[in-house]
Amino acid sequence: MFRKNSLLVGTSSVFDLLLSAPLAVLCAASVLIALGCSKSQPSAPTGGPGPLSANAPSETKENRRVVFLINTDDPFWDACRQGLMQGEKDFKLADANLSAAMEVPDGTIKGQIDKLRQLASQSDLAGLAVSAISADNPSIADELDKFQKKGVKVITVDGDLLRAKYRTNRKYYLGTDNEVAGEVLGKAARTLLTSRGKNAGGYVQFAGYTDNDNARSRMDGFKKGVGAEFVEKDRVSDETDRTRAQENVRNALSNFRKDLVALVGIWAYNAPAIARVVNSAGVKKDIVVVTFDAQKDAIDEMERGNIDAMLVQNPFDMGYQTAKLLRAMVLGDEAVEKEMFPNFGAENGDLYTTGVRLVVPNEGTPLKTEDYDPKVVEFMKLDDFKKWLAKFNLTSS
Repeated sequence: MFRKNSLLVGTSSVFDLLLSAPLAVLCAASVLIALGCSKSQPSAPTGGPGPLSANAPSETKENRRVVFLINTDDPFWDACRQGLMQGEKDFKLADANLSAAMEVPDGTIKGQIDKLRQLASQSDLAGLAVSAISADNPSIADELDKFQKKGVKVITVDGDLLRAKYRTNRKYYLGTDNEVAGEVLGKAARTLLTSRGKNAGGYVQFAGYTDNDNARSRMDGFKKGVGAEFVEKDRVSDETDRTRAQENVRNALSNFRKDLVALVGIWAYNAPAIARVVNSAGVKKDIVVVTFDAQKDAIDEMERGNIDAMLVQNPFDMGYQTAKLLRAMVLGDEAVEKEMFPNFGAENGDLYTTGVRLVVPNEGTPLKTEDYDPKVVEFMKLDDFKKWLAKFNLTSS
C-alpha cells in the first residue's frame, strides 16, 4: 500500500514541532512526515546553517534562480510559498548565489505551457519545480525534458507527470502520496456513512482536472478506501472555474439524487463549493461531504457542520523541501539527494512523500484517532488544527 522510499515519523512530526517551537527555530528544524513503510531508511536531514553536506561542491558566483511553477492560483499555495521562502533562508541559497521564486499561471493547461516557454527564455534559471496541471499532457512533458537537456534541474511537486510515460522528463517527485491519502479519506467516508446506517449508495468526485496525476490518484485511492458497496457515479472536472465547480455539484445532486450518499472534493476550492451547494439545497443531513485541503472557507464550512472530514496536506513542507532539494541538485550535492531518495532507481525510488492530517469536527464525529495509523496520517480535531495555523500565522493549508 505504501511507497517504498517513505520515512516513518510518528508523534515527532513537523506538525508537532510547529506547535511546540517558535517559528524561527521550528523551520530550521523541520522534520518530514511521510506516508510509507520502509523502516530501514534514515531520518530526513534537518537543514540549518552551513552547507547541506560535507561533500558539497564549491559554490558559483553567478546569480541564478530556482523557480516553483504551480498549477493554479489558490490559497493552498500560500503556505507552500512560505515554506519555499523559509527554505531559501535556512538552506542559505544566497550563499550559493541562488534565489527562489514562485510563478503563478492562469489555471489552464495552455497557461502553464506558456509559463514554461517563458521561463525557457531566461538564462539565469538553474532549477525548476512544477506542479503539473495535467499528468499526461505531452507538451508539458516535452517542455520539462527541454529544460533537462539544457542543464536545468527539474522536479515535480504536488502534481506529477504520468510516470508510465514521462518518468524521465523530471528526476524526482516530491509531495503527498496521493493514492494513500485518497484511501485514508475513503475509509473515513465509509465510517461516516455506516454510522448513519448507509451501507450502500453512490458518490461523485470533483476536481479541477480529472486527468491530473494528484486528482486521479486521490480518486482511485478514495474508491479503494470507501469500498465496493459504494459506487462511483461520476468524476467531474471544472478546469479551475470556481463558478463551474458549484454548478457541477448542483448537477450531481440533480442527476444522481435518488441514491447519492456522498460528495468528494479533490482540489482545495472544491470543498467550499460542495459545502455551499449542499447547504443551500438543504440536503446536508442526507449527504456525507469529505474533502482535500483546508481553505479558510472550508474551515468555516466545517464549523457550520457542512464538511464531515478534511484530508489536509502539508504544502509548507512541500515548499521547504523543494528549496533544499533544488539547491542540492544545482550544486551537485549528491549526499543530500541520496538521503532524500535512498532507493533511487527502484520502482518508487524517485518519490519523496510529505505528510497529511485528517481533520474532523470538534464534536459529534464517529471518526476516532485510534482508528488511524499515526505513521500514515495525523488525526486532529478542528480547534487543534486552527491553533496550529494560528501559531504559524496561516489561515489555510
